[in-house]
Amino acid sequence: MIELARSWLYVPAHRIELLAKAMAGSADAVVLDLEDAVPGRAKDEARRNAVAAVSAEQPKPLWVRVNSLDTPWGGADLSALAGSAAAGLRLPKAEEPDAVRAVMERVGLPVQPIVESALGVENAFRLATAHPLVAALSLGEADLMADLRLRDRSALTWARQRLVNASRAAGLPSPPLAVWTNVADLDGLAEDTVTGKGAGFFGRSVVHPRQVDVVNRLFTPDPEEVSDARTWLEGQRAHDEAAWLDELGRFVDPALIANARWLVTLADSLEKRGTTR
Repeated sequence: MIELARSWLYVPAHRIELLAKAMAGSADAVVLDLEDAVPGRAKDEARRNAVAAVSAEQPKPLWVRVNSLDTPWGGADLSALAGSAAAGLRLPKAEEPDAVRAVMERVGLPVQPIVESALGVENAFRLATAHPLVAALSLGEADLMADLRLRDRSALTWARQRLVNASRAAGLPSPPLAVWTNVADLDGLAEDTVTGKGAGFFGRSVVHPRQVDVVNRLFTPDPEEVSDARTWLEGQRAHDEAAWLDELGRFVDPALIANARWLVTLADSLEKRGTTR
């Protein structure tokens, strides 16, 4: 399930020899990239590779990031992948709900619109509700910073919260964080991931296998938190009241119970998959 994916590993589709290694690694989902990581001369080859890959049985969800519709390749990507067995598509440069709706009606697959512009941020809720096949929203932070002429990454805080709020208001999963582009800076990756997690994001896109374990670890529920959540769920069955104090004097109410239920579901699903690290 998309809402349980902690890490989304991008693989350039013109370097298809990397796919097997990505599938054998610890990333929860893999995204074949037809866009930024693929030079123009290799776009057709990358598309053919993606079609072949999604037609084969894969051990974990395989998504495809297509080219933007305002490029020479976007339309051909959609035609080639329409009705395929891909887990879904990531659609860059998403701004207009009507355009996103047309994509989903054309391909018949789940789509993650990537918000990368000021207009996309303004339209976040409309994008999230454009069609039942919208699977999640995500930010393209490098492009968004360029569009907003930002020099300070912390200025993205408002846009991040706008995306989180739009996603949850639309009943979508919490959005995954954007790529951390400095692959060598694992400390920066960890710090920014903790900040994003606290702000309501879940999961993160990554561009290198060395980033996967950091992201997986930070989005894996803490055993102590899970234990508390299980205790509260058991307490709910034992109490007639809508709210109560637990043995440590903590106030337990329906909001806390809802979060506890989500946390336990996540922990149980990861344990079942054997991915608890």
